[in-house]
Amino acid sequence: MDKLILQAKDFIFGILFKNIPAILIAILVLFVGWKLVKWIVKITNRLMEKKKMEISLQQFLSSMIEIALKTLVVITAVSIAGIPVTSFVAILGAAGLAVGMALQGTLQNFAGGVIILLLKPYKVGDFIEQGSFMGTVQKIQIFSTVLSTIDNKIIIIPNTQLATTSLINYTKSDMRRVNIKIGIAYGEDIEKARAALLEIPATSDKVLHTPEAPADPAVVVLDLADSSVNLELRVWVKTADYWPIDSAFKQAAYEKFNEKNIEIPFNQLQVHINQ
Repeated sequence: MDKLILQAKDFIFGILFKNIPAILIAILVLFVGWKLVKWIVKITNRLMEKKKMEISLQQFLSSMIEIALKTLVVITAVSIAGIPVTSFVAILGAAGLAVGMALQGTLQNFAGGVIILLLKPYKVGDFIEQGSFMGTVQKIQIFSTVLSTIDNKIIIIPNTQLATTSLINYTKSDMRRVNIKIGIAYGEDIEKARAALLEIPATSDKVLHTPEAPADPAVVVLDLADSSVNLELRVWVKTADYWPIDSAFKQAAYEKFNEKNIEIPFNQLQVHINQ
């Protein structure tokens, strides 16, 4: 019993009291470091707001910076207090490695989400296509992106797939070119058909005639197919007007050719019956 008391006294007076200055300094470092971390995070948030980053990216980066800096402050304070941190850091690293291996796929999606939020290949409201998926972006989450299809189906795509493979963003640009392909029979007057097609955009106020549009409405010979001469009417419109114009001009082209008695060929199948 006396031996235990002596050992306790040795610990208190020989080790604890001896390290009191270092412990006090460590507490001071911890207090000041905590205040400094809050100040750094606050300044970082202001800078991200000025850069107009996505709110989800702001929150993510802010929390990551705060955790990293606070961890650094704690390790520094523990080291100043005289407590060995080598084993602590080794255990922390091993635990991090184990968690990283277990959550490898999730971490890849997490990294993909960060890349998407930083580079902004698309944003909420854009209409995109990736592989067999096509829809309007509803949410950009840390691990996945949510799309809504034209018929209101919900598609959830892992961010890794969107960040590492090619995709088409149909609404990234302010304007798009509408291409109306239609064939005429061999022997028909191409110039007559061209003039008929050019009458269609002339009556629409949705067609762009500005310097920003690469070309005025045009009709070109696209190819000489097996049973038709294929023409293409090309006009530039605002992206929001693309689908209405595409549908309306196709119908107008069909009606215009009927009005002008221009033949639109179609495939026919002849069946011969041998008696």
